Amino acid sequence: MAELIMIVDDEPGVRALLNDTLRIAGFETLEATDGMSALTLLRTHKPDLLVIDINMPLMDGFELVERLRSSNDLTPVLMLTAREDKADITRGLKIGADDYVIKPFGIEELVLRIKAILRRSTKKIDVPTLLSCGPITIDDDQHLVTFKSEEVDLSPTEYRLLQILMEKKGRVLSKTLLLDEVWGITFESESTVVDTYISYLRKKLHREGFEGIKTVRGVGFQIQEPK
Repeated sequence: MAELIMIVDDEPGVRALLNDTLRIAGFETLEATDGMSALTLLRTHKPDLLVIDINMPLMDGFELVERLRSSNDLTPVLMLTAREDKADITRGLKIGADDYVIKPFGIEELVLRIKAILRRSTKKIDVPTLLSCGPITIDDDQHLVTFKSEEVDLSPTEYRLLQILMEKKGRVLSKTLLLDEVWGITFESESTVVDTYISYLRKKLHREGFEGIKTVRGVGFQIQEPK
């Protein structure tokens, strides 16, 4: 069965372009003209992914994603932004979007990014049940991260990134490898999403003298045991 993608955009021309492109690529589509319409449709439809424009009337893309995540709806989200505004991009990723595409976008890139997100959302990672590095522990059976026995609240993407770093503890992991393992992006990408999420992990886990998430300039990232 083809995956269902909901397109949420107030511009008829953009919706028509996305609808035609995604159907040609083998997806089923569903359209909403704004955030409120999308929430109404989501009561009766369960899409595999949402493509959400940021700038919309009534309810913008940010508020829609925030409402979805606050209700524990983890449906993958690709956001569309009209300009390369780093504040918009960072906010979208921080509230739970999985990736973004800047308008005007290339059709091929859009489809590749959507396929990458869908691969990531269904990818099974075979890792040990318990992982530890210094004061940090991951209990995958309970989907629980702790710092010195204190629970740390991580988003699904933050959790997955930390899991990969700890599974390969001590190794320097390239941005390309992390994009593939965590985000399912297997094509050449200039995305800053890895750097953004590394910074999120540091804000939550670098404390009480622990600074184990390292940047190896020009190579990648690693997590190390405290010396």
